[in-house]
Amino acid sequence: MINETINLTFRDQMKVLARLLKYVFPYKRLISLAFLMLILTTVAGVMVPYLVMIFIDNYLSPMQFPEQDISILIILFFIVEIIAVVCGYFQAYLFQVLAFKVIQQLRIDSFEKIGTLGMKYFDVVPSGSVVSRLTNDTQSIVDMFVSVLSTFMMALFMVLSSFVMMFILDFKLAFIAFLFVPIIVLIIGIYRKYSAIYFGKARGYLSELNAKIAESIDGMNVIQAFNQEERLQKEFEETNHNFYHYNVKNIKLDGLLLRPAFDMIYILAISIILSYFGVMSFGSVVTAGVVFAFIQYMERFFEPINQVSQNLNILQQALVSASRVFTLMDDERHEPEQIKETEVITDGHIEFKNVTFSYDGKVDVLKNISFEVKPGETVALVGHTGSGKSSIINLIMRFYEFNEGDILIDSHSIKNISRESMKKNIGLVLQDPFVFYGTVESNIKLYHPTMTFEEVKRAAEFVSANTFIEALPEGYHQKVTEKGSSFSSGERQLLAFARTIATEPKILILDEATANIDSRTEEEIQKSLEKMRKNRTTLAIAHRLSTIQDADQIIVLNRGEIVEKGTHLELIAMKGIYHKMYQLQNGITNLS
Repeated sequence: MINETINLTFRDQMKVLARLLKYVFPYKRLISLAFLMLILTTVAGVMVPYLVMIFIDNYLSPMQFPEQDISILIILFFIVEIIAVVCGYFQAYLFQVLAFKVIQQLRIDSFEKIGTLGMKYFDVVPSGSVVSRLTNDTQSIVDMFVSVLSTFMMALFMVLSSFVMMFILDFKLAFIAFLFVPIIVLIIGIYRKYSAIYFGKARGYLSELNAKIAESIDGMNVIQAFNQEERLQKEFEETNHNFYHYNVKNIKLDGLLLRPAFDMIYILAISIILSYFGVMSFGSVVTAGVVFAFIQYMERFFEPINQVSQNLNILQQALVSASRVFTLMDDERHEPEQIKETEVITDGHIEFKNVTFSYDGKVDVLKNISFEVKPGETVALVGHTGSGKSSIINLIMRFYEFNEGDILIDSHSIKNISRESMKKNIGLVLQDPFVFYGTVESNIKLYHPTMTFEEVKRAAEFVSANTFIEALPEGYHQKVTEKGSSFSSGERQLLAFARTIATEPKILILDEATANIDSRTEEEIQKSLEKMRKNRTTLAIAHRLSTIQDADQIIVLNRGEIVEKGTHLELIAMKGIYHKMYQLQNGITNLS
């Protein structure tokens, strides 16, 4: 499995941040209120040292305590502190709400995007990786809005207001304090450069961990059956170790360049301030209140920067995560687009005309395929593994785009038929049907807006699924577990048949639909298939040749080419590939 590492330059990070902030713009009222609370919190925080300075210089130093003045000062102090606490609470709350609104929309957009991606995307990207982007990565973005955005804006206001107050108190010393800013910027720049690399690596390995876990859970029966636990354990440990390794590297970087470095700069700045005031005291009066206030403002200058630096790792992680989400959203491997969407399916007449197709653009899996299925006819596709049977189904279902030749339904290119008409009039039953969590009824109905319960029952009865459904404790309202694990493969297949028939499609696509069904169930389904195929165009991939002997036409494929065509008896008479396949399946050594 390839590790999905994303290394972002500073310009890339700014682009990601700008795109992320676009999700904030629709909530202007919420932002305005949050920033108002932030400004009030900051102003209240700046006022506290100033009030203390007044108390020290005007009352404590001269040892004069007029009751009225002191009372007013104390009341002002408490009012300022209450404003800071109340506004601080609402500021934090509003930024939390903003964060969840943004992520809610981002997840909706990402999930919507997944629905438009074609099979080409899912052929190469593990499902666990996609899940990781919609869960872990979006959660990192929430942390950024909550911990970084509010902290950064608070720091910005606090730093600017502290600078203003320091300039008011002493212009020269404030200018000296300002000289430390380039050093701080340099440290942050170095941290950003290396942490972006480490976070990109760590996020990639986390995505790989999710993919391995999802794959292992889905294939646990195969893993245990083939004694693969130890191998998978080693692979998991290796990936987990790499994830741990890059997280430790980032922790070391945090420990070196963040708090310790800024603490050293702060100590140096305080030493300079005290030395400066000490020297000044020899030639002029320096009040204790001014010294206290200046030190407090210096602390309020450095502490927000320190807090921002502590959250830089969250910012870096969020930007890498956002980049991964946006990479998903920008992926161009969409499902094939309909060119006009002006035509509809009326009769179900299928024609393949010189179709050549390749999954990778290099090796053709279908070569100059041409055949016709007239309305109401049944055409079966047979051939060895890799002959191209499923690729034909994938093309007619518009899972993949083809570049050479054309596929017509009712004399119209499928590229011009509306997607709605395609999905409504083509029914697909796969070899391994997918059953959704819910009820039996919901699995047949698939939340069709106008389908009634009677129509659901009628569809089940049509394919003989009603026998086992009505034997369930709750019948059609029986809960279905994940992937329908409580049902046999035959019962799941019957549900899939009922689901397909319920929509009354004009074209029926059967992808080895009876391959996983026992002989007794197969007999029942064959009877149902006879009814299903009446007045319907049917294209069937067959593994068991016994199930398609009554087909109007059988097409034999070999390495992407049509090598034989005809009815069952005609192909037997040819004594070609079909003849050999039939002999092998029936254990016949000599067939005249």
